[in-house]
Parts: sequence; C-alpha cells; structure tokens
Amino acid sequence: MELTPSLILSMWVGGIAAGGALIAGWQVVGPGYLWLTGTVVAGFGALAAIAGGGGLAYAGAALALGGVLAARRPLAATVVFSLAALAFVGAALGDSPLFPALTGVVFLGAVTSEMMLGHWFLVDPRLPRRPLFVLAAVAGAGLAGDVLAVLVSASITVAGTDGVFAMAYVALALFTGVLLVGVWFSLKEPRYSGVMAATGLSYLAVLTAFGVVTLGRVLITGGLT
Repeated sequence: MELTPSLILSMWVGGIAAGGALIAGWQVVGPGYLWLTGTVVAGFGALAAIAGGGGLAYAGAALALGGVLAARRPLAATVVFSLAALAFVGAALGDSPLFPALTGVVFLGAVTSEMMLGHWFLVDPRLPRRPLFVLAAVAGAGLAGDVLAVLVSASITVAGTDGVFAMAYVALALFTGVLLVGVWFSLKEPRYSGVMAATGLSYLAVLTAFGVVTLGRVLITGGLT
C-alpha cells in the first residue's frame, strides 16, 4: 500500500458515488439531490485523477457527470453512479490492496452520504428516515471493517512517536463510533429536530472519518517511522 492523495480521494468519491447509486435506487429524493451528488463526485473525482488516480479516476468523474444528466431517471442514475463507484475503486486499487480499499470506500461513502441526505431534509422534511438508518448502519460496518483492515495489516506500537499516532488513531476510531451511535439514536427522535441532530453528528463524523482512514493507512504503510 502507498498513502497518496489520490487514494484517499478515490475512496471518498467512490463511496459518495455508491451512496448516490443506493439513494437513486431507493427513489426517495428528486433529481436535485442527484445533481448535487454527481457534481461533488465529478469535481473531487477530477482532483483524484489530477493527483495521480489516472484514467480510471477520469472515467469515474465523467460517469458522475453522466449521473447528473440521468438524474431524472432513477434507474439510469443508479447504473451510472454504480459504474462511477467501480471506476474509483479501480483507481484506489492502484495504491491499495482490495480489502482496505473497499472498507475505505464503504466507510467514507456512507458517512458522507448520511450527512448529505440529512441536509436534504431541509429541502423536503417529509423524506423517509429509513435510508438514513441504513446509511448509519453501513457506516458503522465500514468503520469496523476499516479498523479490522488496519489491525490485520499494521504493526501497532504504543511506544515512541508511532505510539502517539496509534493512540490518536484509536481515539478517533472510538469517537467516530460514538458519533455514529449518536446519529442512530437521534434518528429515533420523532420530531424534525432528531434528523437535524443526526445530520450535525454525521457532519462531525465525516471529519473524524478522514482522520481514521488517513491515520490508519499511515500505520499500515509505516509512514511514521
């Protein structure tokens, strides 16, 4: 594994594209949400390509623009966003083995999609909450899988400078898990404020998730020694 900006960006936008495919398939939002998703994936996907993601990242960005054009046709948008996600997974595999690449995609994508869909409740408060529960559960599974990938692949020590970063990694992973639990239970609050609380917590979880994923790959590659 090699820790590069293109790896982190490819996993992130690949996950957002996969989340967009799921949400398009559920048909719970209008085209506006898919326009937003496609634009975000295309923009950051282009950055991933420029940072070294290569042709697959460029293909993913182009497919995301196709998702924007297909936003009024949910089935077509689901297919196009799925293909975009696969392209970014392929780009990530240039710097990472399969399992940690997939866990990074699932984890970052589900957390970010949770935050984006939660904000979409400002547009339509009548949206069903079930997709938010599913995304929260997938994010939790992604976090567990990503931590497992680090524990299996990294030589973690509690001594010296590396020990400081290892402890920071553990603290971030635990804090992110607490945030995701908070998201889940906030969604059980029947009032509209419950969704807003869950969205705020998921916003924080996006920030900590980047720390978890990045520090985890630093530990795997031994980049702190």
